[in-house]
Amino acid sequence: MARFIFITGGVVSSLGKGLASAALGALLQARGYSVRLRKLDPYLNVDPGTMSPFEHGEVFVTDDGAETDLDLGHYERFTGVAARKTDSVSSGRIYSNVLEKERRGDYLGKTIQVIPHVTNEIKDFISIGEDEVDFMLCEIGGTVGDIEGLPFFEAIRQFSQDKPRGQCLFMHLTLLPYIKASGELKTKPTQHSVKELRSIGLAPDILVCRSEGPIPVKEREKLALFCNVRPDSVIAAQDLSTIYDAPLAYHREGLDQAVLDAFQISPAPKPDLTKWEDVSDRIHNAEGEVKVAIVGKYTQLEDAYKSIAEALTHGGMANRVRVKVEWVDAEVFDTEDAAPHLEGFHAILVPGGFGERGTEGKIKAAQYAREHKVPYLGICLGMQMAVIEAARNAAGITEAGSEEFDHEAGKKRFEPVVYHLKEWVQGNHKVERKVGDDKGGTMRLGAYDAVLADGSKVAEVYGGANIEERHRHRYEVDIKYRDKLEKAGLNFSGMSPDGRLPEIVEWSDHPWFIGVQYHPELKSKPFEPHPLFRDFVRAAKDTSRLV
Repeated sequence: MARFIFITGGVVSSLGKGLASAALGALLQARGYSVRLRKLDPYLNVDPGTMSPFEHGEVFVTDDGAETDLDLGHYERFTGVAARKTDSVSSGRIYSNVLEKERRGDYLGKTIQVIPHVTNEIKDFISIGEDEVDFMLCEIGGTVGDIEGLPFFEAIRQFSQDKPRGQCLFMHLTLLPYIKASGELKTKPTQHSVKELRSIGLAPDILVCRSEGPIPVKEREKLALFCNVRPDSVIAAQDLSTIYDAPLAYHREGLDQAVLDAFQISPAPKPDLTKWEDVSDRIHNAEGEVKVAIVGKYTQLEDAYKSIAEALTHGGMANRVRVKVEWVDAEVFDTEDAAPHLEGFHAILVPGGFGERGTEGKIKAAQYAREHKVPYLGICLGMQMAVIEAARNAAGITEAGSEEFDHEAGKKRFEPVVYHLKEWVQGNHKVERKVGDDKGGTMRLGAYDAVLADGSKVAEVYGGANIEERHRHRYEVDIKYRDKLEKAGLNFSGMSPDGRLPEIVEWSDHPWFIGVQYHPELKSKPFEPHPLFRDFVRAAKDTSRLV
């Protein structure tokens, strides 16, 4: 039966709970334990799928088709454990489940209340698969004191009481602000956060304190005394130059040892951190630099493209180069020439997105990359824009566009080389969708197979003909334009197994120009870079030597 670690946060949000959870999971793995990580989010959206990237950053998609919080991306990247639908839940999903049961009559006429019905639903969720792993790490979103988080805190309090003594541990992440004027590190915000936590019945076993520098002994002792934890359970989480130093940094601080001590696991297996030492070495000892432009529409919030930025870093590590990413707002190209903004870059990446805003700029970026022979990777919408560019400028379909933009505008303006996907095969059954369906969870989501053409660039990159990748889209390139586009030189080099859905396109006369309908960034890891990103950065590296 699993031991449970509950990770909570206080003082301010975005301190790095997800990263701390992921790093701890990696350290426990390094000691030979199996782990699974979960995220419990207090917001009322059923999932983040319908949220704007400006609100919540990127949406991470699992193999089984769940749209989840971006922290699950950290969990996967650090542990290599593929996340599942059962690893992410929100208040919206919990309340939705409770209300469905009430409508069905499952509660036999009882009055439905937060305690016990909502808290029991949360506890049931936490328990899923508890016999599969040694450690289950559950991160609670938000901060202590948030009114919407109270049912989750109450649920984990009850859960720890239901389990045998010593099977649950509470880790609390707080901020230790440094006041420059007085030259002091302030412990009071952490003290207040722990006081708030204790007032709802939870006592932290381990304090992880985010700070700019090391925590002096005097402050550690003060925190231990006033927060009622052992001095060696006060862990400093210092600012790092790269997130991939986190497992080694937390190990030096003694986080994994503090966890094992709290669970009274002794003697504990020694950790094998060779993998993370190699990762750190590749980042800090790069042998060059390449510049990559990401031409997108959510560039004001880098978390909107979190997995892409990380996958580029992984590609850089595989090639022993540092990838310098610059965010380019696609809307700039709507009114200006793309060339001055894209000159000097060694590669161009156009990511996914929704809606028409900024798409003409993405089309111009694809055109620039094609005409100037700059390595290009188009992901999801980035592939569709490359196809529209090819249709307009190479295949003579001057009015080419996407049905998505006509639906948004409410009138027909384009010849739809990209159309609304109404049916597709998932496993052994057919899925059907209509334009007017609800937005949440109705896309082609999760892992699907693709077959790569013999002799194609992508088959060479992947080193095989069959792949499985994660999707998240409603619109698809129309296969009926294949002949015209292939005559113009844009090859359909990857297809769904039934041959109906284009998965990959590539220009035959270009050194490296690939568009993919899926999201390869979601499966990239620092110790296992995704083949497409590895080769894309290699192509950028080759370009940098020519400039």
